[in-house]
Amino acid sequence: MEKKNIAVLFGGVSSEHDISLLSAATVLRNLDPEKFNVYPVGITRDGAVYYYKGDYDRIEHDCWENEEFLTDCVISCNRLHRGLILLDAAYDIIPIDCVIPALHGKNGEDGTVQGLLQMAGIPFVGCDTISSANCMDKEVTHIILERAGIPMAKFVALRQGEDLSAKLEEMEQKLGYPMFVKPANAGSSVGVSKATNREGLKKAIAVAFEQDKKVIVEETIVGKEVECAVLGNGNPDPSMPGEIQSANEFYDFEGKYSNPDSQLFIPARISQEDTKTLRELAVKAYRAMGCSGLSRVDFFVTDHGPVLNEINTLPGFTSISMYPKLREAGGLPIPALLEELIRLAEEGRG
Repeated sequence: MEKKNIAVLFGGVSSEHDISLLSAATVLRNLDPEKFNVYPVGITRDGAVYYYKGDYDRIEHDCWENEEFLTDCVISCNRLHRGLILLDAAYDIIPIDCVIPALHGKNGEDGTVQGLLQMAGIPFVGCDTISSANCMDKEVTHIILERAGIPMAKFVALRQGEDLSAKLEEMEQKLGYPMFVKPANAGSSVGVSKATNREGLKKAIAVAFEQDKKVIVEETIVGKEVECAVLGNGNPDPSMPGEIQSANEFYDFEGKYSNPDSQLFIPARISQEDTKTLRELAVKAYRAMGCSGLSRVDFFVTDHGPVLNEINTLPGFTSISMYPKLREAGGLPIPALLEELIRLAEEGRG
């Protein structure tokens, strides 16, 4: 069988650049070289794009930006090319069968890269432009999923330039303290804070606005943090749920990636009834948002059942990431998972 050409995008102009490097290194090491010709494409923090020919360890340790291993390149929007154009002396063209965007956060998970690839006619792993953008925006996610009848936390959205004093009153009356303040468009808990009084709320909003021009403030939901790894296109398959026990007060960036005391439990320590409800809600949310390929659907499991927190359309693939761990626990190790994701990408956009 002829090997397929797979491009793996990593890095990106995003606050989650470093996490992308870890995810990409895992993906690159697990793509079967007997089945795939792999082309790593790195995006620097400044937005320069390179075809990278060095060791994968350099990506993981963020020392890949060495001109010895780099060739300037672009992803062609010309569907006659459907691939990479290397900006070398020969202007070589590498046709690409599928792209794996191992990117997180803005300029990677928010529909921007997906739009480019859809224009280029290149199949890619994950959700399409619209569903990626809608899932990235926490306010839009709330609006769509609440309309679909999926339980979520009460929230208030705030845009730059709005009257803060009036919004503070609305938040206090509708949500009560403590509240969680989040950038509307960011992941990995970047810019997320917990506010227990008005002064803390103002500071938390300022921190969130450093990451995005829109902020959402949510009521506190008390419950176990449980995640479900959904896989598929028209007939999505929800994994068994996995539970996170954060070493920090809540599962923030440091708790996710730096604190070794955070623990994962697979399967989650919840009842059979909650497990069934959560898996059903995960699929319902996946379909309501128009997801395809994969998404990690995050919940709080309360005394009254699951409450959906958010949907992550390009979940982490690091050594400690829940998505690949959940799929592996269900019998699909990372190499086989990547093959299935490529198949789903070609099925959906072939």
